[in-house]
Amino acid sequence: MPAPAPRPPARPDEPAPAELAPAQPVSSQAGPASGGPAQPETAEEITLEAAAKASAENFPVAMRILPARYRRHLMALYGFARLTDDIGDETAPAARARLLDDLEADVARIYDGGTPPRLAALRELAVTVAECGIPAQPLLDLIQANRQDQVVTRYETYADLAGYCRLSANPVGLVVLHIFGAASAERERLSDNICTALQLVEHWQDVAEDLANGRIYLPQQDMEQFGVTEEDLAAPVTGPRVRALIGYEAARASALLDEGAPLVGMLRGWGRLAVAGYLAGGRAALSAIAASGNDVLSTTPRPDKRETAGQAIRAYLRGR
Repeated sequence: MPAPAPRPPARPDEPAPAELAPAQPVSSQAGPASGGPAQPETAEEITLEAAAKASAENFPVAMRILPARYRRHLMALYGFARLTDDIGDETAPAARARLLDDLEADVARIYDGGTPPRLAALRELAVTVAECGIPAQPLLDLIQANRQDQVVTRYETYADLAGYCRLSANPVGLVVLHIFGAASAERERLSDNICTALQLVEHWQDVAEDLANGRIYLPQQDMEQFGVTEEDLAAPVTGPRVRALIGYEAARASALLDEGAPLVGMLRGWGRLAVAGYLAGGRAALSAIAASGNDVLSTTPRPDKRETAGQAIRAYLRGR
């Protein structure tokens, strides 16, 4: 059933609602007194930062070739996902649960047909929800993934990690399919494989960064199998056991990408191009990891733009 049309945006002079009011300062966070940057404590601050990132990161650049109507909807999705992640990662820790609750309440406003969303990013998303029939659940799942990040910092098994990806990554693919009018049960299944793989690849690129934030996404069972300790991950150089583990995990992500790749051949037009691009980004990132010799600690392997473009063309033409 199509989602209800979004309500008109709030007036510029409308007072900020209580649930999005600034949090009380958190003394443990860096700020002017400590010489470090203050962490944002309101959703409005994070919205502005997410918009700035949206203008600089690879996702919107890659989508500029698409017609304006698709770009707008994909940017609305990207802006929401970026905002959700930034609330979970970059706000004062004591404020995160409240801000995620506030964000969920603003998502509900899109669907209840009453009070309009308070945040600009959500008002833009409301247009996409109305025009593309986006269900609420994938948006709520993205918020839940960030709640999970606040309390879960290690994953015992690969199955546990895949469960996290069902919240943090797969919902994005579902929304993309709706944006292109291509959602179906089989396409969603293939999309889930691609999205989980893309999330895994990002984690394997960012092992050092994640550890600095107190998180390890490498499954504990796999670390034990390869004899890798947390001290190994904290080392300035990537040892042979870590390289072997990353190679193993990268191969698993590559297999998932290949399982989901037939989705490209099931799509036509701009949707086919967009999904070919996502698939290519994952494959190019895996190539970058392999080219580095699975060195993910002393560097962050990033794909070459020409490699990504070549992968996208091949995926588009082959349909996988």
